[in-house]
Amino acid sequence: MFGDYSKDLLRSGIIELKAGNRDAARRYLDRAVYMSSDHDVMAEAWFWMSQVTDDAAEKRTALENCLANDLHHARARRALAILDGRLKVDEIIDPEAPSTGPEVQAAETQRFMCAKCGGRMVYAPDGRSLACEYCLRNQPIRSEATTAGDSDFIIAMATRRGHDRPLREQVLRCQGCGAEFILQAGTLSFTCAYCDSPHVVNVERSSELIAPDGIIPHAFDQRHATNVLAAWIESLKFEPDRPVGRPRGLYLPIWSFVLGGGIDYAGETVSEEGIAYGRRVPQKVQVRDRYPVMLKVSVSASRRPSAAFVRLIHGFDLGAARPYDGRYLAAWPAELYDVPMAAASLEARSEAYAGLQRDLPTLLAPIRLISTSSANLTIETFRLDLLPVWMTEVSVKGRPRIVLINGQNGGVHGDLVSRPGGDKGGIASWLRDMLND
Repeated sequence: MFGDYSKDLLRSGIIELKAGNRDAARRYLDRAVYMSSDHDVMAEAWFWMSQVTDDAAEKRTALENCLANDLHHARARRALAILDGRLKVDEIIDPEAPSTGPEVQAAETQRFMCAKCGGRMVYAPDGRSLACEYCLRNQPIRSEATTAGDSDFIIAMATRRGHDRPLREQVLRCQGCGAEFILQAGTLSFTCAYCDSPHVVNVERSSELIAPDGIIPHAFDQRHATNVLAAWIESLKFEPDRPVGRPRGLYLPIWSFVLGGGIDYAGETVSEEGIAYGRRVPQKVQVRDRYPVMLKVSVSASRRPSAAFVRLIHGFDLGAARPYDGRYLAAWPAELYDVPMAAASLEARSEAYAGLQRDLPTLLAPIRLISTSSANLTIETFRLDLLPVWMTEVSVKGRPRIVLINGQNGGVHGDLVSRPGGDKGGIASWLRDMLND
């Protein structure tokens, strides 16, 4: 009875507030909070209480009380982010507004050249420095933070950057020779075709794209990657149609999401507490509960090398990611995401739910599951990381197949099938011979 009454009070408070009667709305909402023992009702009442007042302190108290009753209340988290200055009102997406098409804008970049001799400064796979290709001058890469942090999912979803993928073509003006180039959407790094100077695009200053949060630097050079590839080809014993090119180093993006909340489930179990005719009789008992969830899921943010890259992702130690710094990309090609964060979050949520559906029968035994619901499975935070990859193509039966090497630990993945007879064409030996060129 009191539950229905508190909902009626909440409903009346919302109606009065929308009609502009703040004093009446406050009385109804205050009464709803006092009368209710339902956390959902109290959370909603406190949220609308925050809309009654213009006083920042009162608004903050109401929003914090709302989140105390429902930690996943999206509107309250967004309102608190606006109050804290972490989210600007003019950045909030209008779902009714049509999305804009591609356009051209100037790209803000950073150029990496040696201050001593003018040579190219490139990232050295020692994880610590930039090195000049000519005078061998070293420039240490230092960062106060040692690990990459996560970002608030609710705040990003409220802005256009959470839903869009890079569409704008960027005009890059080389800071060395003045030549201008059109960059492909999503390009993070570029080397001038005339003066050979490396540039890195400052995406973190864009209000429309999500900048990388972390990066795992390349751990070894092309020579080592070629040896890894040659050993892998020998182990598979197949015959490529043509010589295999040296692997090319690059960075590819992934989205990582932390999921919380829980999976609501209904099931049945057997209880022996029933007594009939003087003895205990097993009885089926209906069970309804929520299984708490806290897990991390990573999905590809690139549509191109998808199949092999998806398998490669699980071999990375993402805990080793460092805070993003453009200096790691000096003279290394890198891709920004072309899968929007919102679309990736749906994929991650679906993947997590599928895994939980598979594991719950074992985790909840002896309860026999009848149904499950992902309605309360929520995404808490997200992160965009760049992963080091070495890439090449191997032709099998006239069809090129992408082969990827994990640039952190040397793991290899590719859509290739082992063939009997070994490496008759000597491809592995040919690859190793290239190292002596």
